[in-house]
Amino acid sequence: MSDFKSSQYGTCTLTVKHACPIELTIHIIGGKWKGIILFLLSQSPMNYNAIRREIPGVTQRILTLQLRDMEKDGIIEREETSDYPKKVIYYLTALGEDLIPIIKSIEKWGNAYMRKGFE
Repeated sequence: MSDFKSSQYGTCTLTVKHACPIELTIHIIGGKWKGIILFLLSQSPMNYNAIRREIPGVTQRILTLQLRDMEKDGIIEREETSDYPKKVIYYLTALGEDLIPIIKSIEKWGNAYMRKGFE
């Protein structure tokens, strides 16, 4: 097992070999809306309101918190436009782009699971 430690994530708690990177990845992409946000941003950069419109069930507070977490984790970045009024555009970083095949695999698995009737 890796001896990964971070003030942000703490020490990995699992003792199974290779579990630490899995635990870390799940922590980073976990959260009710992060997978959907990643999927949306994989299509194109989006401003806050466009993301919120695409996820009708998310509250403003939770969306803001999840976007901040993802920015802190280095998987998305935000850029303020010089327009008036200013807009904030979110986009995937190279690290975030690396997560897209994982998100698509999760989507594929979820579709297969739903077809089996385990909704």
